[in-house]
Amino acid sequence: MTETGEPDRPVKDRPWVMRTYAGHSTAEASNALYRTNLAKGQTGLSVAFDLPTQTGYDPDSPLSRGEVGKVGVPVPHLGEMRKLFADIPLTGMNTSMTINATAMWLLAMYQVVAEEQNPDLSPEEVAHQLAGTTQNDIIKEYLSRGTYVFGPEASLRLIADMIAYTVHEIPKWNPINICSYHLQEAGATPVQEVAYAMCTAIAVLDQVKGSGQVSDDDFEKVVGRISFFVNAGVRFIEETCKMRAFVQLWDEITRERYGVQDPKMRRFRYGVQVNSLGLTEAQPENNVQRIVLEMLGVTLSKDARARAVQLPAWNEALGLPRPWDQQWSLRFQQVLAFESDLLEYDDIFAGSHVIEAKVAELVEGAKAEIDRVQEMGGAIAAVESGYMKQNLVSAHAARRARIESGEEVIVGVNRFETTEPSPLTADLDSAIQAADPEAERAALASLEAWKAQRDGTEVAEALAALAEAARTDANLMEATLVAARAGATTGEWAGTLREVFGEFRAPTGVSGAVGVAKAGADLSAVRERVRATGEELGGRLRVLVGKPGLDGHSNGAEQVAVRARDAGFEVIYQGIRLTPDQIVAAAVAEDVHLVGLSILSGSHMELVPDVLDGLAAAGLGDLPVIVGGIIPASDARALVERGVAAVYTPKDFGLTEIMNGIVDVIRAAHGLDEDR
Repeated sequence: MTETGEPDRPVKDRPWVMRTYAGHSTAEASNALYRTNLAKGQTGLSVAFDLPTQTGYDPDSPLSRGEVGKVGVPVPHLGEMRKLFADIPLTGMNTSMTINATAMWLLAMYQVVAEEQNPDLSPEEVAHQLAGTTQNDIIKEYLSRGTYVFGPEASLRLIADMIAYTVHEIPKWNPINICSYHLQEAGATPVQEVAYAMCTAIAVLDQVKGSGQVSDDDFEKVVGRISFFVNAGVRFIEETCKMRAFVQLWDEITRERYGVQDPKMRRFRYGVQVNSLGLTEAQPENNVQRIVLEMLGVTLSKDARARAVQLPAWNEALGLPRPWDQQWSLRFQQVLAFESDLLEYDDIFAGSHVIEAKVAELVEGAKAEIDRVQEMGGAIAAVESGYMKQNLVSAHAARRARIESGEEVIVGVNRFETTEPSPLTADLDSAIQAADPEAERAALASLEAWKAQRDGTEVAEALAALAEAARTDANLMEATLVAARAGATTGEWAGTLREVFGEFRAPTGVSGAVGVAKAGADLSAVRERVRATGEELGGRLRVLVGKPGLDGHSNGAEQVAVRARDAGFEVIYQGIRLTPDQIVAAAVAEDVHLVGLSILSGSHMELVPDVLDGLAAAGLGDLPVIVGGIIPASDARALVERGVAAVYTPKDFGLTEIMNGIVDVIRAAHGLDEDR
């Protein structure tokens, strides 16, 4: 008791690390944003890299057109990494880097910058002080995000090399962040999210163990440095139970499969980004309460509480959030951690029969799915066969069908749509931040200047040594560090390994996916229109669904392809990462009636005109083109003026309505009368 007779307040737990996922335009602009966020009380950095950096291309690659600085910061060489972390002491920072295929390269540049910041310390001393995480989960890239470069075998080799290096040289670093976040975005149920993340962890740990680079004594340290990155949806009771299921299963797998004895090394360590898929363009102010509910799902349960949390902003379905929007999301966390009494209590769900029953149900379902994947040869075999991808596409299709039928309610979208005008979106163009249109030019100039001042011979020798090491079983981290210090670029590092390892195209999962179980009157009516219009034009209607540029977010394109197939169209979908020229060539070869482009990276104003110009040059200037993505209203108007027949954004959630619109566009393009 206190002197005034009041009960003593419990000692609070330390709050989780608070991050904001950020990075855009240029290294200088991102650095200013990081330092501002740290001054506002953010306790860790979470770096978003642009798509060329994530997929191993320099800004001057044709595939980088329109993508530079759009969804993150471009880091094509060591000079830009220096600018990114200027005046931020890396030996005292906890940095999360969302990077996968090129994770080894980005970690090497990060380490070299830290060495340069601490010239009085040896490289080994600097490395031992670094703390943070590289996402480095390539399996979910094959399944959901699409920023893979190499095939599964080579990718797992790079991951194992990084793990072995960090456990010895950067012991406070999490070398892989097994990421179920994007699995949920791609449609995963809670059972699938838990099961496929665990299958990924098993594949990685088996690879490390089989590589012989880590002793049995050090293997427990490897397990202890594995971290996870999960998604938290709005069903926060179910999400709370999902996290408790993760904790239980991870403890069991690491103890029984790998013999880890130290309970601390078996601890399920995870960070979270709450669900961006559930954020709506319609009535976007409702996203605030969605984000708070999702945050509660990973913080209320002490026994399964996140170690780090980063929240999206309320307006991410509209475009790039402004610094103020990111500050608002940071304040959500700070109010919960510092104003509420949450951190003063033990687990508030312990002993709840409701929670325990749901956790048991999730664990049972996840174990069964893990067993199915292991029986077919593990996660890699399940990726290559398309099994996991088909399951995700099918689960996503089922969810979309529930939303369209109204079975799953989205407030402001399919129910309670009447709304007062929102002051937050009165001026849509100012409600988001525009990407710097000069970012690509600045990156190109930086790349040219960098190459002009470096020692070209030293770079060539370092890249040759990297290629030679890649042809052996040597750990590639050392050769990568040499290349970084010599001044190689991101594209040169990845290009060197492409020459050795080759490239890979993951299965799309569309052909084997299960579509809408109950067609209903609306879809039946569209099928009849598709059939009748095809007869009038002399054959079955064919649509090409294309993903130009480096954007690997294929969920929307996949769902359009599945529903179009269900509606009776013949669908041509070739997957992600196509150039405009490749899309035009496919349109010519397949003699399609319409081209649909899906772009979520913000590169629509560059890539869509390139496709239109290519079609015109190929004699298909009258072929209708529609576009879908996160496209601001002003850009949508500009695209229509440029010749696009229709623009769809997240507010257009009715896929069957979109199919009907496609028929309208095709009929208008061919001058057909209205349906009789």
